[in-house]
Amino acid sequence: MINSVTVIGLGNMGRGMALTLHKAGFQVQGSDIDSAARERLSADGIDTAAPDALAPSDAYLLSLPTSAHVSTVLEEAPGLLAKAPRGSLIIDTSTSDPVESRQLAAKVIAAGLEWLDAPVSGGPSGAHSGQLGMLVGGEASTLERARPLLDAMTKSITHVGEAGSGHVVKLANNYLCAAHLLTTAEAVAMAQRAGVDPAACLQGLNSGSGRSAVSEVNFPRWILDGSFDSGFSMGLMRKDLRLAYQTAQQLGLDDSLLERVRDAWHDERLALDDADDFNRITVQLLEAARQYAVDQPKEDRT
Repeated sequence: MINSVTVIGLGNMGRGMALTLHKAGFQVQGSDIDSAARERLSADGIDTAAPDALAPSDAYLLSLPTSAHVSTVLEEAPGLLAKAPRGSLIIDTSTSDPVESRQLAAKVIAAGLEWLDAPVSGGPSGAHSGQLGMLVGGEASTLERARPLLDAMTKSITHVGEAGSGHVVKLANNYLCAAHLLTTAEAVAMAQRAGVDPAACLQGLNSGSGRSAVSEVNFPRWILDGSFDSGFSMGLMRKDLRLAYQTAQQLGLDDSLLERVRDAWHDERLALDDADDFNRITVQLLEAARQYAVDQPKEDRT
């Protein structure tokens, strides 16, 4: 039975997952190197501790920026490989390098702990509502042990294979999302230049085979209304695309399209900071189309 869980990394996602697990009745402890992040969670009535003062837990849920941060938590501070109770479970919800994840998983298991890589989708709103999608890599028996904990946070859990597999599929997913943002923006811009309202264009796309989560969710929720507050940043998507390209290279794949997508997201002419919402990748195309529609007489459009 998993009764107690320590959430390490209290950013947009980690804080939401900690609150959700607390509401579900788990004994939750939150930890972050940033004292302000700990204070925000503590104000919500959840116990927190600095990394060097963690109480033992049945499970440790990691929500960190990169696999390097995961490695630090496991091997250095707080050093879970040495400090976590034997038999406890490490769940890495970060989007990490699959090669490093597999190496870390081997170390975790050798230390007498259990491992799952479980990257998530659904953003901060999904973390707060317990409606995340989760891709899981690791032993099936470990997943079954963790399922009550994971069910409290998710609307769907997909076991995709051995350790590291969750991160492989997550990178594939984010590559497609990044590509869909570019292609959907270009399609909508083309329609707008031809005099079609963007919302009408999207309605048409979503009735056909060209639809995607980007056209069904991102555009109406964060792009067309200009809110751009999804909680996922340009910097994180750029990092994921670099990892996806690196993984493709290691596997010897013909990655010309992936390379072009990665390069498009790193184009300095976009003038988009890493802190900007990732949906802003669409702005330049859509603004150019809007201006064209304003300036160009209807009879001159094709």
